[in-house]
Amino acid sequence: MALEIILAIILVLNVIFAVTIVFFERRNPTAALAWLVVLFSLPSIGFVLYLLFGQNYTRQKMFVVKREEDRRFLQEVFLEQYREFADPHYRFSTPEAEEFRETIFLLLQNNRAFLTGGNRVDLYTRGKDKFDALFAAIRGARHHIHLEYFVINNDELGRAVVHALAEKAREGVEVRLLFDAMGTRAGGGSRKAFSELTDAGGEIGVFFPSVYRVNYRNHRKIAVIDGTVGFIGGFNIGDDYLGKGPLGPWRDTAFRITGRAVQLLQLRFFLDWHYVTGEYPGPGPRSQYFPDPGDRGTTPVQVVSGGPDTRWNPIKEGYIKLINSARESVYIQTPYFVPDDSVTDALRIAALSGVDVRVMIPCKPDHPFVYWASLSFIGDLLDAGVRAYTYDDGFLHAKTIVVDGKAGSVGSANWDVRSFRLNFEANAFFYDAAVGAELARAFEEDLVVSTEITLESYRARPRRVRMKESVSRLFSPLG
Repeated sequence: MALEIILAIILVLNVIFAVTIVFFERRNPTAALAWLVVLFSLPSIGFVLYLLFGQNYTRQKMFVVKREEDRRFLQEVFLEQYREFADPHYRFSTPEAEEFRETIFLLLQNNRAFLTGGNRVDLYTRGKDKFDALFAAIRGARHHIHLEYFVINNDELGRAVVHALAEKAREGVEVRLLFDAMGTRAGGGSRKAFSELTDAGGEIGVFFPSVYRVNYRNHRKIAVIDGTVGFIGGFNIGDDYLGKGPLGPWRDTAFRITGRAVQLLQLRFFLDWHYVTGEYPGPGPRSQYFPDPGDRGTTPVQVVSGGPDTRWNPIKEGYIKLINSARESVYIQTPYFVPDDSVTDALRIAALSGVDVRVMIPCKPDHPFVYWASLSFIGDLLDAGVRAYTYDDGFLHAKTIVVDGKAGSVGSANWDVRSFRLNFEANAFFYDAAVGAELARAFEEDLVVSTEITLESYRARPRRVRMKESVSRLFSPLG
């Protein structure tokens, strides 16, 4: 009798959640159908999975304040640049920016992503080089250090970063460290793990402390030192990112930026810090947090933010616009390749138009379901002439695109539904042949240690692999 009551309660819960999905949530129809399949094909655990992964009824309410603050801070500058770029006689400072002016205008309009010039961009593909540069910038800090990372593990590297920050805090430097509650706790991090920093006078902010919710995580990786040096990319903070974890050698990508784009990274940090703590670190854009960086280089950069607080999917749409603008080549690296139809169609059309489209994913999974789903979506594109590779020299965690060796993006956003719709992300879009050539060259060097997934080898995959792909693909739209 008790079992019957429990089963009846579970059935009622599933029906309630099904009604919520259909009538009260503005979901993508594919995602809605996927959740209905979960609720009624796995009735005993479907509602639990939905509670953990699926709810978005609070999405608009949770982030309305954040969205309003973003708009208030950005509106004035946006209108000024919008008027400039809308003038058909306006000419950009570099030929690459002029060539990709439609991409620039798109990101300005749908994300308030201002175009900055005068930047120098340094590329890092190995953890040691990136963290050596980060530690050097921390040691040289004179006024403030702002770090925002999804994961800060309580391991050798994580503790070294916290110790370096604490030393600067004891010197009187303002130190603020923002991390995601779920991403960092998974690596052993907690408020206690940062006690050395807080005891020294540094501040920490914990994004979305409700760790039972898998969605709406802050996946950004940003660092700003003295308002003059910034970092953005795919590296979190932990031994894994130095190649010392169970996945072996680590291949990732990050930018070190000096120049005017650092102000945009600073503003992004300010807005996220305010959302978490209710405070802004500085009085305004003329403070020591926004010093005049001068012209450190010639690379035009836009910092593009995506997340559940944005109406559209700006990073995804920037990816698509870059693909559609390609004339010669599109090189993509991502650990998770679970695109929606719009991205798949853009890649397929580019390849069928004669563009050399190549996608590189890892050879090993850190999330098996996502890995098998990635192979499934790769298989869909092979017929159209897209070339695909598995990176064999460790784990590939880079999130990049470079088009025609002239423009592209590096940041935290994977090529999957979670990055496009559910997580807070930040990417740097650049328009510079020198940076593009360096990123394309890194991709081509990786081909030497990669295996191509040919149409013949894909069709010959074992039946068990086909089954894993089918099941994983079925649940890939969930979110």
